[in-house]
Amino acid sequence: MSQNIHPTAIVAPGARIDPSVTIGPYSVIGANVTLGAGTTVGPHCVIEGHTTIGRDNRIFQFASLGAIPQDKKYAGEPCELVIGDRNTIREFTTFNIGSPGGGGVTRIGSDNWLMAYVHIAHDCVIGNHTIFANNSQLAGHVEVGDWVILGGFTVVHQFVRIGAHGMTAMCSLLFADQPPFVMSQGQPAAARSMNYEGLRRRGFSAARISAVKAMHKALYRDGLTLEQAQARIAALAQEAPEAQPDVDMMSGFLAGVSAQRGIVR
Repeated sequence: MSQNIHPTAIVAPGARIDPSVTIGPYSVIGANVTLGAGTTVGPHCVIEGHTTIGRDNRIFQFASLGAIPQDKKYAGEPCELVIGDRNTIREFTTFNIGSPGGGGVTRIGSDNWLMAYVHIAHDCVIGNHTIFANNSQLAGHVEVGDWVILGGFTVVHQFVRIGAHGMTAMCSLLFADQPPFVMSQGQPAAARSMNYEGLRRRGFSAARISAVKAMHKALYRDGLTLEQAQARIAALAQEAPEAQPDVDMMSGFLAGVSAQRGIVR
């Protein structure tokens, strides 16, 4: 056994463990698990199922990764959990594999900070550079874009999407899609503003932030229908060409909003 694997850890034959991986006492690693270089697994963790974890992740004690979905329809199909690189995964987190009805893969990107008791259910897709504060809970099929911050005890209903650069306040409850850049709060969550300070910290220019302000005005302040707001937002790049990627991202997100789900208001 590698000197980086504690003698009380149980690593099933067939597990693909890079020699540089560290595994703490009493952790259990299943036969279909892959752990990339530099990843550390704390004590008393269980990593099972068809789970692939990339490089330089820090997995703290008592994490449960790759268990079967909490879905009564699941019948043992070989679904997956795929986690990228350089994520911090804190205590008592529970990330489930996907389900056949949702594509079969739960996917988490890179450079995410996932705090204690976070639950990521089957078929969720998480981007990069996100922060999920303690007890953030995602039901199945949720999509979360890059740079999103979820306040503690945020709960997200199944099939809801959260656009990039968004933020929720503590104890928010999302039943509807949250467009990019939006900050929401409440039960149910309502849009309060756009994440201007976060955009400044990420190097957005004044022109790009002005375009985001115009998007907020179109969506939430001028009494427009969603279709009217989409038309106005699509025209913003003519005034600020450097905001074209931001306009395209917002337009693409809004085009995927279902009439049943709608957006946070």
